[in-house]
Amino acid sequence: MGVVVDAMKSGPSRVQLGQGQNPVTTRTGPKTSRISVEYDNLLLMPKKPSHLLSHHLSHYDAQGQARMVDVSSKARTAREAEASAFVLMTPEVLRALPQNPKGDPLEVARTAGIMAAKRTAELIPMCHPVPLSHIAVTLRVCENGVSVATKVKTTAETGVEMEALVAASVAALTVYDMCKALDKGIEIRDVMLERKSGGKSGDYRRSTKRK
Repeated sequence: MGVVVDAMKSGPSRVQLGQGQNPVTTRTGPKTSRISVEYDNLLLMPKKPSHLLSHHLSHYDAQGQARMVDVSSKARTAREAEASAFVLMTPEVLRALPQNPKGDPLEVARTAGIMAAKRTAELIPMCHPVPLSHIAVTLRVCENGVSVATKVKTTAETGVEMEALVAASVAALTVYDMCKALDKGIEIRDVMLERKSGGKSGDYRRSTKRK
């Protein structure tokens, strides 16, 4: 168990220690997050041998450096991916959707999701630019928010999971942008891959919904 610092308080803070560690007291400013402190502690942990990283994570080379995977030897095959997201909002914001002065939030978000999928390789550093043959973004109003579903297809050497996830994420962010004047507390939740097909890793389908 590593050191966990409660950095949300200014002044001396208590530290939880693993077995065999000596107690310490730290002083942190109010803007330092607990997550960032935990992440810094992870960076100080001994790193795994580089050959283990490259074996399990293809975006690392034998020296443990990040890389863009060489897919030139792979065959071009049909691949698909589906993703989803959910925008949680109040009934008052939902009722105001048709009267949004910026335009139709769902249609703007649908267009944004399509555009984002085509720009995925520019947003995610190690993604390959792939020719997308189909992008579908569907938004549906529910009793407590807006659900987002995306589907992306290609015939290429690598899959389109990230394109589907980026489309879902940006569509959800656009709904927030269109409605934030009414409520800054709108939440984006459950961005996840639902299904993928094709490629060396085979097919995948999410078995259960996360709570």
